[in-house]
Amino acid sequence: MNALLNLHFDPRGDLLEEARQCEEDVFLQAFGNTRSQLEDEYGPYNDQSVFVAVSDDSGRVFGACRLITPGSTGLKTLNDVAREPWGVDASRSARLAGIDVARTWDIATLGVRRDYRGGKLMVALAMYHAIMKATKINDVATAVAIMDDHANRVLSGAGYMFSALPGTRPAEYLGSASSTPVYGHWSGLADAQRRTHPDAYRLVTLGIGLDGIAVPDDASFELRPRLASVPAKEGQSKVAAA
Repeated sequence: MNALLNLHFDPRGDLLEEARQCEEDVFLQAFGNTRSQLEDEYGPYNDQSVFVAVSDDSGRVFGACRLITPGSTGLKTLNDVAREPWGVDASRSARLAGIDVARTWDIATLGVRRDYRGGKLMVALAMYHAIMKATKINDVATAVAIMDDHANRVLSGAGYMFSALPGTRPAEYLGSASSTPVYGHWSGLADAQRRTHPDAYRLVTLGIGLDGIAVPDDASFELRPRLASVPAKEGQSKVAAA
């Protein structure tokens, strides 16, 4: 990667719209999700959505991740596991997993444009770093997601070993042939990564060696109050290929 790219947490204005466009483009290409499908899936979660984005200096976004924070509508992953194809008692599943919903974020979508996949993993790794830093700074204990199998393999390769939510299994979900509802407690995930994948721990969790990515200071990862509803051009609770 020759050009310097910029990592953003909780972008607003034009950059937020570019992040949403990236999300829409990637999920249409990866899973065939149309804009209307994305709107249907995310409408109730607009006010609780926070983005991570990687852009160039012109503002074009090459990778985007949507996080859902706790709120009155709940977390999409837990809401969805209560319905088909899983149909489990989401509250009981969360209790068995030791999840404190008030300190949990939903990794709802994560996608990278085609030109920055494969050997050009730095965009995805930068977004993983942003998630790790933001959750630490904002005292978030746990992540949940409905994760496509390919994305799960990518994260496993970076040392993040998520577990299936109790009572769930891989299943078709919103255009993905096989996705699994998962959770991970950040302290355990980071500790395991440090022991089993020390190079990935330095790169992703500590952010040492993110060449070509401008990472903002720690204060930029503090979650700002939601001042207004996010416009309704939304995505599904599923992590895409990165």
